[in-house]
Amino acid sequence: MTKQKKPGSKKPANAQRAPAKPTAKPASKLGQLEAMLRRPDGATIEQLSKALGWQAHSVRGAMSGALKKKQGLSVASEKKEDGTRVYRIGA
Repeated sequence: MTKQKKPGSKKPANAQRAPAKPTAKPASKLGQLEAMLRRPDGATIEQLSKALGWQAHSVRGAMSGALKKKQGLSVASEKKEDGTRVYRIGA
């Protein structure tokens, strides 16, 4: 015996869903990283790690890979008198 399907129980293949409500998309983490590095005073690894929720090696990797290599930006670092290193995007 085979089961018989009820007519009209299957949705047509081309049925569309109602569009979802548009939501505000937060800025990407790479966008946040770039914005922090564009500040006049730059940012330290600790500041970037805390703001992005990344570990220090991930921040350095994103600066090297995504910003320097892929986007071609110039990221400069400067060591302050107190020993902290500040990174910023150069002109």
